[in-house]
Amino acid sequence: MMNAWTEQRHRFLLDVNIGLLRQGLELLELTSDDAYAQAAAGLSGQRIGSHLRHVIEFYECFLDGRRRCQIDYDARRRDPELESSRGACIRRIEDLITRLSGSEAPLQDSVVFIRVEDAAGIALDHDHIVSSIGRELQALASHTVHHFGLVGMIARLLGINVDPSFGFAPSTLRYRETRRREAA
Repeated sequence: MMNAWTEQRHRFLLDVNIGLLRQGLELLELTSDDAYAQAAAGLSGQRIGSHLRHVIEFYECFLDGRRRCQIDYDARRRDPELESSRGACIRRIEDLITRLSGSEAPLQDSVVFIRVEDAAGIALDHDHIVSSIGRELQALASHTVHHFGLVGMIARLLGINVDPSFGFAPSTLRYRETRRREAA
């Protein structure tokens, strides 16, 4: 039987992730096809498209792997179309939102095994660690915020008028708001 608290917590985490993905879609509405695939000057070839591809493929690895209770974030497709096609990126993000809000929404917690490798790419003696669906949803949100911070920086350098809150963790935004109110 599903614990009501767990379901509520997972719904919250799903909503956070869906909200982040929607922020990505909002940024893409402001981004031209050229800017999407363009490297920002001085950032060693960093592109909006490459970071969004990376984020999308993490979500896909999570959703595909959770069915088997075994997630391998290193087994991403690394789809070059996602790095160069804003339209493909929009479609894949919309698909993720549908999957996270529909019948695939992981509302029940369960143990999942996460494949890990060491820095040299050589598998460890025990190449899986134990995690949970809830922990992975939280990690996906944190990972997405991190990459959105980089995407926001790239977009700003390319002259895109990005929402000032884009790429910041909700806790950072709450902290800033509290500080602003205290200073007023």
